[in-house]
Amino acid sequence: MRPPKYLQNVLIGASALIFAGAHFMPTHEEESGPVLKAAVSFVTAKPAPATSGGANAGIARVTKAALQAVAGAVRPLSRPQALEDAFHSYFAYKAAHADEVKKPYLYFVDYGLPSTTPRGYLFDMDSLKVVDGPFTVAHGRGSATSQYGLPTRFSNASGSAATSLGLYVAKALYDFRGHTAGQTYSSIGLRLKGVSSGFNDNALARGVVAHGAPYVTPTKAGRSEGCPAMETARAQRLLPKLADGGMVFLFAPDEKWLARDPWLASSGQSD
Repeated sequence: MRPPKYLQNVLIGASALIFAGAHFMPTHEEESGPVLKAAVSFVTAKPAPATSGGANAGIARVTKAALQAVAGAVRPLSRPQALEDAFHSYFAYKAAHADEVKKPYLYFVDYGLPSTTPRGYLFDMDSLKVVDGPFTVAHGRGSATSQYGLPTRFSNASGSAATSLGLYVAKALYDFRGHTAGQTYSSIGLRLKGVSSGFNDNALARGVVAHGAPYVTPTKAGRSEGCPAMETARAQRLLPKLADGGMVFLFAPDEKWLARDPWLASSGQSD
């Protein structure tokens, strides 16, 4: 991660946070003042080398600002840190790979909640708004033994039909074809590149994609082959926003993943 790329991303991302904070964060000085001042300092100061604690501190500041802006609109969560982990991973990856994060949208799913609970959101990370959500999202059939319920098993392996946790970069749209209840259906599909090494980096090879599915309704979601599928009409609206440069973050209270995902590590970087 080279400092010039990091600086470029910080100037874009953190300045957007400052602008959004003025509109969406609490007006009380004791609540918002210190965070906004920290964000201003983060933008205007010369960033420390990526190998020092300066980069991590900057990511922590913008993550905190983002949380204060939208956390009140995101309920329920399976764990309080779920949204913080999503935002931290987003900003850490964007700092390291600004050329890949071409769109400001983040698709977040909390798989610590059952499939009968709306658990998906789309955020605009520039304006810090909830674009849509919460809405129901499917998990992989290899992640749960019953049709509806809570996923408890996550895998990066081909043939597992399980959900893979972590951070993804949204790639190209395509015409998706699926099968359910002995019937074939079509929808819009979005290819996903997993960037959480060891946890979802087989996603492209496995064919794990975001798509619409008839087995996802406003009140419950059936099981996929590992894809974070949503309602068909919602997919038509949201997936084009994410395509070619948005990001996806799939969370669950899985201790192994939480301890080892590279974008959740204290360094805030992989490789």
